[in-house]
Amino acid sequence: MLADICLTFGLLVLVFAAPAGVSAYSEMQPPRFAAVTAVLGGVLVLVAFLIAPEGYGWGDIPDAVARVVAQVLRE
Repeated sequence: MLADICLTFGLLVLVFAAPAGVSAYSEMQPPRFAAVTAVLGGVLVLVAFLIAPEGYGWGDIPDAVARVVAQVLRE
């Protein structure tokens, strides 16, 4: 379950990094925040892939996200 949490939050951080990068680019500023969040998200996703007992396939990612969302809503 820890791998699912790392994967879900890593993907969420990566989703937030994209608009930050576009915003910094459009304002002609260096995308420092976007770069840091992209690295953080990438590290979380990498950790999830490394600690998952059987790894993740493309079809497993939506199931992992659904498990994490279901657990959050249950508590």
